[in-house]
Amino acid sequence: MADLAPERIARLEDDRVVFLDQRRLPDEEVELECRSAAEVAAAIQTLAVRGAPAIGVAAAYGYALAAQLGEDLDAAYRVLAESRPTAVNLVWALDEMRLDPTPERARRIHADEVDRCKRMAAHAAALFAPRTRALTHCNAGGLATGGYGSALGALRAAFERDLLAHVWVDETRPLLQGARLTAWELEAVGIPYAVIADSAAASLMARGEVDCVVTGADRIAANGDTANKIGTYSLAVLARHHDIPLYVVAPTSTVDPPTPTGAAIQIEEREGAEISRRFAARNPAFDVTPAELIAAIVTEDGVHRAPYRF
Repeated sequence: MADLAPERIARLEDDRVVFLDQRRLPDEEVELECRSAAEVAAAIQTLAVRGAPAIGVAAAYGYALAAQLGEDLDAAYRVLAESRPTAVNLVWALDEMRLDPTPERARRIHADEVDRCKRMAAHAAALFAPRTRALTHCNAGGLATGGYGSALGALRAAFERDLLAHVWVDETRPLLQGARLTAWELEAVGIPYAVIADSAAASLMARGEVDCVVTGADRIAANGDTANKIGTYSLAVLARHHDIPLYVVAPTSTVDPPTPTGAAIQIEEREGAEISRRFAARNPAFDVTPAELIAAIVTEDGVHRAPYRF
């Protein structure tokens, strides 16, 4: 199986941070070079790099770069922390870097995220029955985590154990992270898949063609309420109606104990032009799925079920 090496996704060089530009995929594999913390923040804000764990890795590299270049580290912290508000991994990684703003520490954060992905994937694969047909939303693969993947890592591990038959990939409007990125990653590792319109999920569930829903997360509150890409809450309601389990696969760096419930999670609102350049539009980037609609949350520590205690 082909693999997307972590250093292809993000890496720190002597005077720059380099990302695989996710805006250009799948048509082109183009690297984006950032030469300051502000440029890394812009890459995060414009979705050149995206996905909660990968954003944390990017911020760690941006902060280490700022230290190498002699930038004001308080200013670097602020510009990076403000680039996207919902993913808790971003501030978590920056706080880790404040203790040791070195390239070695940033690279360790990256390596640790990949290791967490592999461990949580092994736990999640145990939830799959033979010949499972899974549905996933947005992109929670190596691109979103810095390597291997959270939800897609679980699908990879299940496929390697002969438990996964097929993946339905929500296109994930408005920016098509599923149709562009998840499909590209699944194709690379040889997992059978088909892209579907977001609105097709309900009919597939009604026809008995979906056995489970597997997603990542951008922030998990202390009670298990989970923020993820807009449309996840809709899938959770549909899955509950059709008696289909929804599994959330995410590292402990995405769990935010100081946030008591999903009501306290700040939801990023992006430019309406991502939806329509002609008409007025509102564009929340995430929604919150209540804990009671989630069958299990899987971290590198194991499978967690309600009532959630992390």
